[in-house]
Amino acid sequence: MTLPTPQPGPSLQERFASTTRCFGCGPANPKGLQIGSHEAIDGRDGELVATWRPEPHHAAFENVLNGGIVGTLLDCHGNWTAAMWTMRDQGLDRPPGCVTADYAIRLRRPTPVDRELGLHAWPVSVDGDRVVVDGEIVVDGIITATCRGTFVAVGPDHPAYERW
Repeated sequence: MTLPTPQPGPSLQERFASTTRCFGCGPANPKGLQIGSHEAIDGRDGELVATWRPEPHHAAFENVLNGGIVGTLLDCHGNWTAAMWTMRDQGLDRPPGCVTADYAIRLRRPTPVDRELGLHAWPVSVDGDRVVVDGEIVVDGIITATCRGTFVAVGPDHPAYERW
């Protein structure tokens, strides 16, 4: 499996949320994962792609990525997929703050720590401010983990409102 081509330039997180401290995707968190999502040039409609390189301390054991890190990668990347879809769908000038309503991870095979990981996610259904997203981690052309999550754009009464 080959991932779609990312749009060049700064990541969506750098463009829209440079002060966010989220552990998974916040550019302002020096101890976080700092996922950098990009819109896909040649992927499915609304698809985002990213690459990320684990470090040895992200391992569960020798050369196998911790499952919680796998979940965080897919959760944050899926959340940005939903936010960008909602932004475009509703004609907004920036992505709304979105939160994870639910998500399920399937660990299909061990995800290695010693090489770059490819992430991609795409919307599969939309119901108002709720977007269901599918995502995958791909290493050397092999899918190692999948996710399906529901993400919700929040309003002014929610703590995540305008967090980016």
